Amino acid sequence: MTAAQTPRIARVRVPATCANLGPGFDALGLAIALHDEITARVTARGISVSVTGEGSGELPTGQDHLVVRAMDAAFDVLGQRPSGVELQCRNTIPQARGLGSSSAAIVAGILLARALVAGGDEALSDDAVLRLAASMEGHPDNVAPCILGGFTIAWTQPDGARAVRLDPAGSVHPVVFVPQGRGLTAAARAALPSVVPHRDAAANVGRAALLVHAVTSDPSHLFPATEDRLHQGYRAEVMPETASIVNELRGKEIPAVVSGAGPSVLVFAEADWVPPVLPGWRTHRLTVDETGAMLTLLPGTVKHAEQDAVATGPAS
Repeated sequence: MTAAQTPRIARVRVPATCANLGPGFDALGLAIALHDEITARVTARGISVSVTGEGSGELPTGQDHLVVRAMDAAFDVLGQRPSGVELQCRNTIPQARGLGSSSAAIVAGILLARALVAGGDEALSDDAVLRLAASMEGHPDNVAPCILGGFTIAWTQPDGARAVRLDPAGSVHPVVFVPQGRGLTAAARAALPSVVPHRDAAANVGRAALLVHAVTSDPSHLFPATEDRLHQGYRAEVMPETASIVNELRGKEIPAVVSGAGPSVLVFAEADWVPPVLPGWRTHRLTVDETGAMLTLLPGTVKHAEQDAVATGPAS
């Protein structure tokens, strides 16, 4: 059904994310300070999408746009939808590079939909936002840090996804190398075997546990903590240049991993580390995004996606 909308304009800023982080396959994630910003305006009819920045001229500008599809899924849960929506997308997250661009779009769409219907916060709880986003993405490791910020541990129960947020140590400095070419998550997943040796699974359990300690308390352990035996080696054939860069850096005891399903590379760098120049790759020295998705009601209240209001005032 159609309901009066308050407010008629909402804006959300969503961070890029790095998932897996080596041994934490489909479980660990980190939000990084590279953002997409999407503004949604209620209109009289139809769907209109404009895109600037990453994906401009390539992404759909109608019903097939992923933000719109996520909004539709949320409207179905909410039982309300406006007669029309205009979206303005300002993207800086590289598309299909293993930096959570699809998770950012999904989270943005769900939060915008919730903001644009009367009683949306009550009808779609914070936990339900995470569950819906994870069900659309297929796994929760990117959507969790996108929503919550910081460093997250995510898992799936019979009733859906769950996640907890932890504060990374201040000396965690993410550096991301992004190639010109895109990757395909489906191809990366298809490269994985249906079973793995027990010794490899056991090794990853220990490394993943150590990684939680390293990221939150003692980054001196980041190099051994980022060793992986479950996915990166199997995916090397479909992204050989990525695998070569990771192996070269790790050969120098630099904690480098494939970001998500690739092909980008994440390094947990020391503050004074000088990244190598990689022809054809962009280098981003970033910080951890501590807040996660931020929603602005225009004019009105700035809210963290999963918490109570943290600031009020006119929108920027």
